[in-house]
Amino acid sequence: MRNGFFLMVGRLVRVAARNRDGPASVEPVNHEIRVLTDAQEIGRSLDVFLTAMVGLPRADPDKQHEFMEPGRTVGAYVPTPSSPDRLVGTASAFTSWMVVPGGKKVPQAAVTDVGVLPTHTRRGLASALVRHQLEQCLGRREVIASLRASEGTIYERWGFGIASNVAAVEISVPRAQFREGVPMGGDVRLIDLRERSAQDLLARIYTGANWVGAIDRPSYWWRARAHMRQLSSDHYYAVVHGIPGHEDGFAIYMPEDTTAWFRSTDRGIVVGDFVANTSRAHFGLLRYLLSIDLLQRVILDPMPVDHSIEKLFTDERAVGVRGVRDETWLRLVDVQAALSARSYRTGAQVILQVKDDLLRQNSGRYLISADGVARTEQPPDITLDVAQLACAYLGGTEFWQLAQAGRIAVHKDAGLTAADHLFGLRRAPFSGTMF
Repeated sequence: MRNGFFLMVGRLVRVAARNRDGPASVEPVNHEIRVLTDAQEIGRSLDVFLTAMVGLPRADPDKQHEFMEPGRTVGAYVPTPSSPDRLVGTASAFTSWMVVPGGKKVPQAAVTDVGVLPTHTRRGLASALVRHQLEQCLGRREVIASLRASEGTIYERWGFGIASNVAAVEISVPRAQFREGVPMGGDVRLIDLRERSAQDLLARIYTGANWVGAIDRPSYWWRARAHMRQLSSDHYYAVVHGIPGHEDGFAIYMPEDTTAWFRSTDRGIVVGDFVANTSRAHFGLLRYLLSIDLLQRVILDPMPVDHSIEKLFTDERAVGVRGVRDETWLRLVDVQAALSARSYRTGAQVILQVKDDLLRQNSGRYLISADGVARTEQPPDITLDVAQLACAYLGGTEFWQLAQAGRIAVHKDAGLTAADHLFGLRRAPFSGTMF
């Protein structure tokens, strides 16, 4: 169920070319990176991706091109004894945006479906694919790129860093009694996910997503999601909050395990998509989910790491965290544009010396304050590579944490304090969208 569910939400980003003990050991091979244009090529790229992943369920290859943005799937071709070229690696992306601190929606590439056949790993093909994507981002004036990673040792070498984390939150329904004074929320109603009008409604509600880390869900994403639900044997339900025409939130859920549902004394649902654009929707959706008959547990996965749901109940122990995992892997494609796009707290400034071995135009020193960002030749307060800067960019990681781990060089202690003040946020960043 889990593989099918996560593939439904989007396509997990996987790269087969890796060395578990360190950087990829590269045996160069002649290759050509091409933009894939026709449905057959894109269908073959899906086969390459799924073969590289081994354990993911097969989608309908005849429909795959409907879920991919034209011009954003690339392939790695190599010569073989039997043919002049063979598709052995692939990568794709969606044109999207991300909400950064201050509320601006910054153009980004949502990178997905990266895979290299097991017969051709460790030959530099994954690096060539990612490099081509980043160059494509520059040409399209996309300031950042982000992805969801299957392994934690792959992407830092290409300048990606973990910018947000998510929690899996479990609520014990019998113990979850709301405190007096917790708002009731508004009207909720069930919708049929099989209907196109329901899918369009969810997409319209999501356009109100405005929290730091939220990303755009383009039409390709929604179509892929609906298709994978059709292929799944699981049962999905959806509820929306708000009166017709003024909906401001939704939740999509499914039973955790139906093997012995009627005899079970531990029934639970997994809420895989929880979108609340207002606090009223947040309370209304939670009250609905906890009112469903037969349930002993409600699992909200993913949720922000600072969700504070336990504060709603008289018994805070009704809420537990199953685990925390990385979510947004972020890459600053244009460092100055990215730094300039977000807001900063007033009362401090810092000079960062950034190193970017892949996109060398980003390397340099940046003077950052609430007044703006500018290149400078002044001595730096902190030296770091672009992946570490990505970790701190959304406010999900503090600079002192990176310093304590030896991942950045601090030249002035006052600079470290200033950086944490400038980049700090009241709430942890969170996306909530798999792709």
